[in-house]
Amino acid sequence: MSFSGLLRCKTLLALRCRPVFLRSFSSKTDGEIRITKTLKEKFPLATSLKVVDISGGCGAMYEIHIESDEFRGKRTVQQHQLVNQALKEEIQAMHGLRIFTDIPRK
Repeated sequence: MSFSGLLRCKTLLALRCRPVFLRSFSSKTDGEIRITKTLKEKFPLATSLKVVDISGGCGAMYEIHIESDEFRGKRTVQQHQLVNQALKEEIQAMHGLRIFTDIPRK
């Protein structure tokens, strides 16, 4: 990405986000709650699920860690496609998404 593209990206994020210092890290944002609920419904076998708004609380970027037996036998890209499909509505309003998937150890 060019410097001007990066600057434009940061400017858009700054305009969309409320100041970071207003967020208490012990509470979840509405977006984190909504995404967690959606993923729990789509992946009922998930043994571990963590959703974090990494944009400072404005909902522009999330990081998802999910461990589910539903990923067994699938390549990483296929696992990520399943998560993307589950969140297809929410993704439209996001700037970015980091996905980390895993299979439970037996």
